[in-house]
Amino acid sequence: MAKNFTSHRIAFYIGIVVAWQIISMIGLWPDNIFPSPYEVSEDLIYGIADGSLFYGIAFSLWRLSVGLAIAIIGGIVLGIFMARMEIINQTVGSLVLGLQSIPSIAWVPLAILWFGLTDGGIIFVTAIGAIFAVTINTYTGVKNIDPHFIEAARNMGAKGSQLITAVLIPAAFPYMISGFKQGWAFAWRGVIGAEILFSYLGLGFLLNAGRSLNDVSQVIGMMLVIMAIGLAVDGVIFKRIENKVMSRWGLR
Repeated sequence: MAKNFTSHRIAFYIGIVVAWQIISMIGLWPDNIFPSPYEVSEDLIYGIADGSLFYGIAFSLWRLSVGLAIAIIGGIVLGIFMARMEIINQTVGSLVLGLQSIPSIAWVPLAILWFGLTDGGIIFVTAIGAIFAVTINTYTGVKNIDPHFIEAARNMGAKGSQLITAVLIPAAFPYMISGFKQGWAFAWRGVIGAEILFSYLGLGFLLNAGRSLNDVSQVIGMMLVIMAIGLAVDGVIFKRIENKVMSRWGLR
């Protein structure tokens, strides 16, 4: 069954490329508006040859990794406190819900004012865009733990940090995985958006450079790379972790 899904997916994407090539050959739009797959691939090969594509990917993934790690750690801590302390849930929790509605890109002006045109500003936008999804899912996971389960752990001597690391986090982990996936998606968008506006390295910078040079092939090529990385991280990393967690908890 999995092989059938994979073959269907490959056929689908091949069909898109073929249709794209046919449309470009018909000449409905000039090449500087609608380049062919060949022209886009040429641009990507040039980026590989001069190393700019590898540098862009490396810098973007580094910023993503740091920002997402901060968001995951902060979101887990905040989510647990919100779930275990009602006063924090009623105060900080309402603020979290409000801040979640702010798009990552809206934090860029504040990041520039606070951090300047530095990696710190991009990492800030990345972390702030992801932390609220992690927080809310962690909160939901902890709140859905059976209170009798927690009471039994306490009767067996679990308390303080031991209760959190040995009981609350493992029990809430299926929910937290969903938060990590959402946080990753928000973080990835935040990285690219921030790089477009004030970075000199990264995929967002290369995307904006293509726009500045009126190079549509580079713009489309960078968009394809960004999409490919997103699909790879979601399918290779998070999907496998999610399947293992769900299987272990008997949810699949």
